[in-house]
Amino acid sequence: MAISTADFKNGKAILIDGKPYVIIEFQHVKPGKGGAFVRTKVRDIRTGRVNDLTFRSGEKFEEIRMEQKEMQYLYSDGSEYHFMDTVSYEQIALGAEVVGEAARWLKENDTATLHYAGEELIGVEPPMFVELEVTETEPGFKGDTVQGGSKSATLETGAIVQVPMFVTNGDVLKIDTRDARYITRA
Repeated sequence: MAISTADFKNGKAILIDGKPYVIIEFQHVKPGKGGAFVRTKVRDIRTGRVNDLTFRSGEKFEEIRMEQKEMQYLYSDGSEYHFMDTVSYEQIALGAEVVGEAARWLKENDTATLHYAGEELIGVEPPMFVELEVTETEPGFKGDTVQGGSKSATLETGAIVQVPMFVTNGDVLKIDTRDARYITRA
C-alpha cells in the first residue's frame, strides 16, 4: 500500500529505494519561497544506521507491515539461539547476528519479542526487566552503602553492569535491559 508524506508517523516502516526504513521523526516544512518538503530521520531496518533525508511534499512510498511476536527463549547451542512460539509450539533457531545485543539479557524460559517487517525478521527485543545472578564481582568492604560508589559485576548471561558496592557473588539483581542499569536486588 502506498502512503504519502502527509501520512508519515513516527514508527511507521516504509521502503525507500527498495530498502526498508523506520521513521524516527519527521517535520513538514513550508518555506516562504518554493514548494513544501518533509525533513525526516529514518533508521535502516537491516543495518540500524540513522539517515537524515528530505522529500518533496506529496511524494509516495510503499508501506511495510510491522509485526511483533512473543516467543519463549529456550537455549543457545553456541552458534544459534532457539525460540518457541508458546501458542503453536513451533521452534525457530536464530543466528547470533540476528539476536545481537539482546543475547546478553536472554535467560532460558524468558519471553522475548521478535520484530518482523513484512515476512523478514529484523530483530529480537529482550524483556524490559530481567532478574540475573551475579557470577563475578569484586568483594565489597565494610561500611559500603547504597549511596557509595559502584563497581562492575558479571551476570550469569555474561553481561557486565555497574552495581553498588554492597552487591556480592550469588546475589540476584533486577536489571533494566534498555540501558543496562541496576534497579534492585531481587
